[in-house]
Amino acid sequence: MKLSILDQSQICEGQNASQTLIQTTKLAQEADRLGYHRYWVSEHHSSRALAHSSPEVLLAHLGANTTRIRLGSGGIMLPHYSSYKVAENFKLLEALYPGRIDVGLGRAPGGMPLSTRALQEGRFSDIDRYPEQVSDLLNYLYDSLPAGHRFSGLHAAPALQSHPELWLLGSSLGTAQIAARMGLPYAYAQFFGVPGSEDAIHYYKDSYRPTALYPEARALAAVMVICADTEEEASRLAQSTDLFFLSLEHGRLLDYFPSVETAESYPYTDYDRERIRQTRSRRIIGTPEQVKTRLLNMQDQFGIDEFMIVTVTHDFQARIRSYQLVAEAFGLAAN
Repeated sequence: MKLSILDQSQICEGQNASQTLIQTTKLAQEADRLGYHRYWVSEHHSSRALAHSSPEVLLAHLGANTTRIRLGSGGIMLPHYSSYKVAENFKLLEALYPGRIDVGLGRAPGGMPLSTRALQEGRFSDIDRYPEQVSDLLNYLYDSLPAGHRFSGLHAAPALQSHPELWLLGSSLGTAQIAARMGLPYAYAQFFGVPGSEDAIHYYKDSYRPTALYPEARALAAVMVICADTEEEASRLAQSTDLFFLSLEHGRLLDYFPSVETAESYPYTDYDRERIRQTRSRRIIGTPEQVKTRLLNMQDQFGIDEFMIVTVTHDFQARIRSYQLVAEAFGLAAN
């Protein structure tokens, strides 16, 4: 099984963005050392709780501070942007770090309506054009614009011998359908917990249309994991995540990722506690043995061989420890 990491660079209570980005770099270096396959960073806008909104800029920094691990966006919110410019950015990253770059694409706004309006000011954006944008981006990456294309002959610099991998990210059946139809790899955001999305990977694999670039379906699932030496400690650490996402569900985006102490002192209602119980059922929280068993069961459920692990704890050392324990449980080859 391949194990990878998705890092959203959440700013913990009592810290700032600069400190968080130092930790992001340290985690990428540790992931590189431990033998994780990919390290993806996300794009979210107008959030005080997150340290960045430009994955392509951060990837350039992470590439300079790692040696082996694949690096990618999880993902670029393509409807906001020109496919041509995205291609130029990621071809440059590929030139800097050959064979290590992934272009993960999303069609969600990655923020609230106000930030979407600001990002798209002065231009018209249509979510229904997303497949066309993806197709254009693919052609720019491979310098393969067909004759008759509105920009036929246009070159996206630099010219390369290798190419970034392109992934479509989604938390619902919609993106799975697009990925299957276009013959592209699909990354399923299981940790989002979208109702009715559980069959997305099965649909994708059953409906996949092979292409010359990707003759076989390729899928991964992003899952939330908190691993500790004891089940009690893992559950304690997970309280911060419980409060953060509960607040988000209530329409209150916190300005920081709360500490365990803040979470423990929060005045939860009975409804809140029930929602936490329900959302925890979609997360993997426990000892290395428990985490390994759950992931192997999910591997059978989805029929895939790669999981992208999302681990957020207020204590950075506990977060590092969680990834170390999972790597040891699966026997990843540490460098």
